[in-house]
Amino acid sequence: MVTETYQALLSDELNRALINRLQQGLPVCSEPFQQLAEELQTTPAVILERITQFLDCGLATRFGPMFQIERAGGAFTLVATHVDEHRFDEVAALVNARHEVAHNYRREHWLNMWFVLACEQPQQVACVLDELEKASGCEMLNFPKEQEFYVQLYLPV
Repeated sequence: MVTETYQALLSDELNRALINRLQQGLPVCSEPFQQLAEELQTTPAVILERITQFLDCGLATRFGPMFQIERAGGAFTLVATHVDEHRFDEVAALVNARHEVAHNYRREHWLNMWFVLACEQPQQVACVLDELEKASGCEMLNFPKEQEFYVQLYLPV
């Protein structure tokens, strides 16, 4: 069902053009959606409607700015844990309910769940991890960011 929804959305030329354009960032101007709409020969309302569709069906999991949280006094960290298969969805829901979780991925490895925490203050990382361990019963392995790597990832559709 999900794959069919994705295929239907990606079969639309405007959707593909919008996804490709959004990967390059929004125009920095007073009316970014207007400028984007002009580039794609549509309206700002259609642009916003399509973005909402992408989010609602899970084609996109997030739409918003990317910040260097450390410059604002915060911290990023990568977390890995092992979750028994029969509890994976339960623990994923618990992790994803935290507003500090930026990304959560399933992996084919003993450490089968990896996610990124973005905390407003560095000392919050330990607190959030402790709360997640207690709530899930899973050991959370903390891999703090040591170096920033910027990869301008672009996946044309």
